[in-house]
Amino acid sequence: MRALRALLLTALTAALALTGAQAAQAAAAPYTALGDSYASGVGTRTYYSDSGDCKRSPSAYPVLISQQIGAPLTFAACSGARVPDVLNQLGSLSASTGFVSVSVGGNDAGFADVITRCALPWPWQCTGEINNANTFIRSTLPGLLNNLYTQIRTKAPNATVAVVGYPRLFNGEECNFGARISSNEQAQLNATADLLATTIGARAAAHGFTFVDVRQAFMGHAVCDDAEWINGLSNPIIESYHPKVVGHTSGYAPAVRAGLTSVPVNA
Repeated sequence: MRALRALLLTALTAALALTGAQAAQAAAAPYTALGDSYASGVGTRTYYSDSGDCKRSPSAYPVLISQQIGAPLTFAACSGARVPDVLNQLGSLSASTGFVSVSVGGNDAGFADVITRCALPWPWQCTGEINNANTFIRSTLPGLLNNLYTQIRTKAPNATVAVVGYPRLFNGEECNFGARISSNEQAQLNATADLLATTIGARAAAHGFTFVDVRQAFMGHAVCDDAEWINGLSNPIIESYHPKVVGHTSGYAPAVRAGLTSVPVNA
């Protein structure tokens, strides 16, 4: 009987060790974070000293996720990136890459410039700029994303890929006295965010990637909300209309982690 118990204990120990090793191996698969300022962490106000104009933040969701899942991170995301720039961020991708997140499309549509125009005082309006951005999102952005997503899959054939969207920025209130964005313009800009989400999400699905739609996560946390997760007009100006630290810790990181690992958001 003792011999049987010893044998069972040895087998159980070996099984647990194998399971632990497999979990550690899976968790250690490299993670590459691609994209623009929403991925690099602009808005958090703290950046790595060697990241220069890319403004990569230790509070950005890729850093948080890599720590949570134990995956070594290649943090390639860079402020201001458009799809052609992200194509130049793919150097670390390989057959051994386990996880990829990518956030891009807003700069291609000129979203920052549109918001800048909308923030000008009366009588300036931005409906024309919004319409131009919407036309670009419908007609040009899908082809750019198709090429990018194809390149990502070719270079990282075994990776789980999460395509990360953008939140709606506004709640209809005008609380930033230095930036006159009317409630009507806010509604139009939110509609453009919705168009970005449906366009990016459709291209992600077509390539078999997971689309992480963060609009619901940021609901009730827009600019001017009581629990504001997104900066309004800020000093320095580059911080404006980007997620704060809490937007990464409570908004982006749980949602993107779930998209990459299938771990529930509240885990």
